[in-house]
Amino acid sequence: MRLTRLLPIAAIALTACGGSEPSDARTEPAPVTSPPVAASVDTALRRAIETATFSPAQKKPGGSDVRNGTGQAQKREEAAGPDTSSPVQPDPALIRAQILLDRAAFSPGVIDGLGGDNSRQAIAAYEAANALPVDGVLDAQVFAKLTDTDKAVVLQDYILTAADVSGPYLGTVPDSLEAQAELETVGYATIEEALAERFHTTEAMLATLNPRIDLTRPGTVLVVPAVSPARLQVDVARITVDKTERSVRAYDASDNLIAFYPATIGSSERPAPSGTVTVLGIAPEPNYTYDPTRVTYDRGNKKVVVPAGPNNPVGSVWIDLSRDTYGIHGTPDPSKIGKTFSSGCVRLTNWDAEQLAASVKAGIEVRFL
Repeated sequence: MRLTRLLPIAAIALTACGGSEPSDARTEPAPVTSPPVAASVDTALRRAIETATFSPAQKKPGGSDVRNGTGQAQKREEAAGPDTSSPVQPDPALIRAQILLDRAAFSPGVIDGLGGDNSRQAIAAYEAANALPVDGVLDAQVFAKLTDTDKAVVLQDYILTAADVSGPYLGTVPDSLEAQAELETVGYATIEEALAERFHTTEAMLATLNPRIDLTRPGTVLVVPAVSPARLQVDVARITVDKTERSVRAYDASDNLIAFYPATIGSSERPAPSGTVTVLGIAPEPNYTYDPTRVTYDRGNKKVVVPAGPNNPVGSVWIDLSRDTYGIHGTPDPSKIGKTFSSGCVRLTNWDAEQLAASVKAGIEVRFL
């Protein structure tokens, strides 16, 4: 399939591997006609995040580093899912660092204040790009570089609009492709999910920043991360996909590393390509075709077309590659990026995929390592 960059292709069918806000989603407060409603925010936490300075990370039982998540205990927790019996409290300094990394285009994935491999790899890439010792640890030197380079506040107010409140929202996103194919759009399940994705964070983090918030009233003021712009400052000249590290790196025409994204890349049963391919084009808000005569991954033996939407199996954007059925795309599950496997393609969070897609053009090289 050949796609032209930024075509209006809401009706185009992508036959590809499986798994928003539009790429011009605003992160500035939107105007409202009614007076803002005072938010129930954690002002102490907001101050702590904005004024956070570096201090050595604390150790969890078993030797795991809470801030960087480099211990085996943390890795086991990530594989098993969150432990709701004794939740880890987010670290204000790490929240600040994650937002600054996101704004510098060295994505930690979701901003959660908890760390883990995605944050560690983003820090390591940032260190390499800034001639710092590379170890993936948030230390005083990295923190100083981040905060000296970007002195703007890391949290902002956002005013709920009537459109935010009304949605519409699905309530529950069906698991099966056949059920998804019956929808008009595979939209967000809830307003919490929509807001979390818009601001590159988790529903839990939004609730932590805004306890007891009323999301049913337009004009309500929320505190949210002040996140990265919709596109990179310069165009991408080449991309590397590291299958071992599970990452995507973008370089400019002078071969400077300008962006890093954690990724979910293939599996042993359905590996990602090897060698070098090129970008053919960009499909914003793509639909998704599962055709068992071309690709199979235990999703039935019937051809189905799933409509566009952020919870579509390929998310909110598709970067088409010159290897048939392969692409770089978004995902309906941003918190799972880097922690699970894909059906051969390269998955990023929707916001990372949108930022990369806005900064590439047909013909650039994508090298799989």
